[in-house]
Parts: sequence; C-alpha cells; structure tokens
Amino acid sequence: MHTQRILRFLTHIAHNNTRPWMEAHKDEYLWCRDHFWQMGETFIARLAEMDSSVAHISVKDATYRFNRDTRFSPDKSPYKTHFGLYVAAHGKKSLHGGYYLHLEPGHCLLACGTYWLPTHILTACRNEIMGNFAEWASIVESPTFVSTFGRPGEGVWGDARGFGLAHLKSGPAGFPRDYEHMEYLRMKDYCAWVKVDDNFFDHPLWMEQAIDLLRIGKPMMDFINDVVDDYE
Repeated sequence: MHTQRILRFLTHIAHNNTRPWMEAHKDEYLWCRDHFWQMGETFIARLAEMDSSVAHISVKDATYRFNRDTRFSPDKSPYKTHFGLYVAAHGKKSLHGGYYLHLEPGHCLLACGTYWLPTHILTACRNEIMGNFAEWASIVESPTFVSTFGRPGEGVWGDARGFGLAHLKSGPAGFPRDYEHMEYLRMKDYCAWVKVDDNFFDHPLWMEQAIDLLRIGKPMMDFINDVVDDYE
C-alpha cells in the first residue's frame, strides 16, 4: 500500500536525517510526497462534503515544507519526520480552526480545532464558554465526544486521544477562582485528537471512518471559530 511505503520512507529519514542522505533518496521522497498529496486531495474533497467552508482549499494550501526551520531550534535536523495536512477554511496560517491529518510511524493521528490562540482571543473564548455553558456542555460533555476525545487534561499529544494540548496550572487571571467548570477555562487551545494505527490508512473505508471522527469534533471547533473569527 502507498501509505506503508510512505511510512517506511519516514522511518528511514528519522534515522538518516541529513542532506546527503536526502539527496541520494530524493526520488523516493518525491514519490512519497506526490502520493501523500493525492491522498490529501481526495481527503479534502471528502471533508468538503461535510464542511463546505473548506471546499476551496487545495492540497498545496494545506501542506507545509518538508524542510525544518532550524534557526531557533537546538535540533538542527534539516527535515521533518512526518507528513501533515491541515485543512482550515481561512488558510493554514490563520487562527481559524481546521482539520489535521498526521502521518508518522507510530504517531499517526486525526485532529480538529484550534492551536495556540493568543491570550486576548483565549479570554474571549473563555467568556463565551462561561456565557453559553449549556451549549458548550451539550457538545463537549456529550457521551460521543467524551468517548472519542476524552475530557480536558486527560491526554497529552502522542496519547491515544486528547482534548487540549496545553493547560494552565490554575485558573486564568480575571476569572472567578471558584468557577464550577474551571477545566475549560484552563485550556490554552481547543484541539481534539485521536491516534490511529499505522495501518489505518490502508483500510478501504478509512476516509469514511476519518470523516466520522472529525464530524464529532466539528461542533466544538465551530463554537470556538465563531469567537476567533471576530478577531481575524
């Protein structure tokens, strides 16, 4: 299967992350990149059937350079060890949340939501959650959402599932310390994810399964995007 060949390449680059090795295996990289893009094109089309706001996004809009930016990192490895596809209606550099597909040996996953929001937008999201908690709870405390992604703080990136990549140790400044649902105000992002097996993408119905997972997270993302969009 194409995904297994891509994963093998990513395993090799993880152990041979140098420019000479990449130059010697450039044809294999290009083959893997092109087939990942083909996979991404089909996936975006299927996403658009669920969410028409991403119908205009091309695979080039949704993918990143394979070269790493090492200017401010102690890790000078020149290449990434994964392929990722981030499909966001306002573009991959916007704050508007989107859908993410991550292909990496042992760490394949699907996710949706927002990532590292600025403080002033986080404050607005927290106020919106407090002001409309019944609506928020009907989404993120529904049995389907909880069984799929879990609750805030239960998982970290790389775990089988999770809701929220990072959390404050205590309540945010300016909010009541005794708020009953503080776990949602401590969140620094609103990202929900599920880890999948490396052979997930070989299944003939993987796209349907992926869309079903992301459909569960979409109402949470829409709630937050309604706030974020007031600031973009």
